[in-house]
Amino acid sequence: MTRLRFTKMHGLGNDFIVLDGVRQSVALTPEQIRFLANRQFGVGCDQILLVEPPTRPEVDFRYRIFNADGGEVEQCGNGARCFARFVREQGLTDRDEIRVETQKGIIAPRLEANGEVTVDMGVPRFVPADIPFVSDSNAIVQPLALPDGATVDISVVSMGNPHAVQVVADVDTAPVLLQGPQIERHPRFPQRVNAGFMQVLHRNALRLRVFERGVGETLACGTGACAAVVAGIRRGLLDSPVRVDTRGGPLTIAWAGEGQPVRMTGPAVTVYQGEISL
Repeated sequence: MTRLRFTKMHGLGNDFIVLDGVRQSVALTPEQIRFLANRQFGVGCDQILLVEPPTRPEVDFRYRIFNADGGEVEQCGNGARCFARFVREQGLTDRDEIRVETQKGIIAPRLEANGEVTVDMGVPRFVPADIPFVSDSNAIVQPLALPDGATVDISVVSMGNPHAVQVVADVDTAPVLLQGPQIERHPRFPQRVNAGFMQVLHRNALRLRVFERGVGETLACGTGACAAVVAGIRRGLLDSPVRVDTRGGPLTIAWAGEGQPVRMTGPAVTVYQGEISL
């Protein structure tokens, strides 16, 4: 039986099991991932984050993310902040800013003096094939017909992972749990998608709920916050920087426009450390 050391962390309630794959061997099956993520029988989390040695000389670490359903995904913004705090607290680096390799490129988290973490999330992409999203149009707003007969207007954005963002009048009454699963598994998104529901408060503030691919609704979604701000700025509804109020707390998102990276700032909290038998 294998004993696996782990750290439980969260970013605004979006919670993670973080594994040190630098100083211990970690090779998890999808079944083991689902067990660890299970809140009744395992540790419980939205995602599992794996810290690994880099595979290229210009970066400090490799970053892998596994959803609670056992599938590996490309990016996680709240996880990136926890990643940066983890490697510093664990003595894996003494740097305030690191460069981290992900499936979809390099990100650069930085520990701020006030304890928060800022992450350069890279340049957003909008071409449907890059999401991927089946469409012949590059329009900022596109209609999406849902299986239940409703049609919603979405903006598609890739933040290293796919997002479909819609504007709603009130996130408290938005049909997140009804439409979220329909959008997540819509056939026009061949790799599924994260469904964002955005309420614009004023030009520098919004409220957000996200139904995450392979997880369900979470208390916060970092890449979802980035995608919502980018979509809102492109639609002429927002100006950077933007405060994003998630159900777990606030993030600050800054984006200077086309071709520029998105910067996300928010907290990262260590909850506890432990060992579990697999």
